[in-house]
Amino acid sequence: MVASAAVVGKRWGNLVRRGEIIAVGSEMLLGGRPDTNSLFLTERLASVGVEVRFKAVVGDEENDIAAAIRTASRRAEVVVLTGGLGPTRDDCTRQAVAHVTGRPLRRRTEALEGMRRRLAAWGRTPTGAQLRQVLIPSGAEVLANPVGSAPGFCLMWKGCLIVALPGVPAEAEHMFAGSVAPRLAIGSAGQERIERRVLHTFGLPESDVDVRLKGMVRAWKDVRVGLLASPLGVTVTLTGCGGRPTAGEQGKGGAMDRRVQAVRKRLGEYVYAEGTETMEEVVGRHLAARRLMLAVAESCTGGLIGHRLTQVPGSSTYLDRVAVCYSDRAKIELLGVPEDLIRRHGAVSAEVAAAMASGIRMRSAAGVGLSVTGIAGPRGGTAQKPVGLVYIGLDTEGIAGAETKKGSERVTREFRFHGDRQAIKLRASQAALEMLRQWLVKTGLLG
Repeated sequence: MVASAAVVGKRWGNLVRRGEIIAVGSEMLLGGRPDTNSLFLTERLASVGVEVRFKAVVGDEENDIAAAIRTASRRAEVVVLTGGLGPTRDDCTRQAVAHVTGRPLRRRTEALEGMRRRLAAWGRTPTGAQLRQVLIPSGAEVLANPVGSAPGFCLMWKGCLIVALPGVPAEAEHMFAGSVAPRLAIGSAGQERIERRVLHTFGLPESDVDVRLKGMVRAWKDVRVGLLASPLGVTVTLTGCGGRPTAGEQGKGGAMDRRVQAVRKRLGEYVYAEGTETMEEVVGRHLAARRLMLAVAESCTGGLIGHRLTQVPGSSTYLDRVAVCYSDRAKIELLGVPEDLIRRHGAVSAEVAAAMASGIRMRSAAGVGLSVTGIAGPRGGTAQKPVGLVYIGLDTEGIAGAETKKGSERVTREFRFHGDRQAIKLRASQAALEMLRQWLVKTGLLG
């Protein structure tokens, strides 16, 4: 993690409110369900000037939930709980809030009427168990649930706003947007929203990204920089107070824009996207803009590249076909890879990767052929060809036209990936798409 320590000083603290998220549910502790609510809540809270400092996952035990609330309320100004508002006896978030705040539970008429209206629209009436959901701590404000049966609530206690939302993600998102965010925005006078920018890189390990950025960001007092490594690369997150530009900054870009550009300049070609854009979206967008067709031949990735490309709407405009040729026989019959080539070099080799890329291109309507062959593990490796060895081939000799002739070439690259089988497949698919992106950059086909 790269961070500007000075950010935690007076300026930052005065401009944002401290927030904490508590996810309630034993299933998240046991691994049955991930905590996805905290992801969108962190972003939504940031937009109204609340910085999430802590996140906690608590099981369905009233005493444990109560302890988490007490801890959170001592160090945060806004505490958001998700989950534990259902009709079953293990749903005890409302009891825990009532216990901590000393606000006894009361059946709220507005909550009951709202529940009846929603259930009536579904042709149902409240059951005895569902009536538990309209028990709300006294003095709390009821938060209507437009897409579910469980109402939420919010209340002030010892200078801390406590918000309770259902655990169902769709319900929590609707209720936060419709009821919680407007209330938080009202109280944000004199505070700035938290601005967050995300850059995605591939090809540099986290330690190298850290070294490249450390000296530069150390002097920054207005922005925090964080790094997160995954099989898809290293994500660089910049977080700062996003106030409006001053009169002198108008037309010049704000402070955050300048920080982002500085990071981009320092990391260069390794930055492939910003925000929520994925590698497959970047590649697809530029293939479509240049009217280039792509054909892919996959072995060790098992169709993962094709899956990622076809997740993008409109991919039919630039993706001609994907062939999963897992066996040697498939490579020979479907791609025309010479049998003696496999016998001499092995299916996992630069020579076979090149033949696969050329074979899929020549058997398609595409001008660009992309191939992957390797050893994903956990078995099948040798001393000469270990698990994680991957070869990627790119064949663009079929491209015609004056604009793209300079990009006509055949190239293969060797990679040594680490991790389990899934991680190696992800890294291989990302490396293949990155190799295509870099070719587009080099040839001037990607702006």
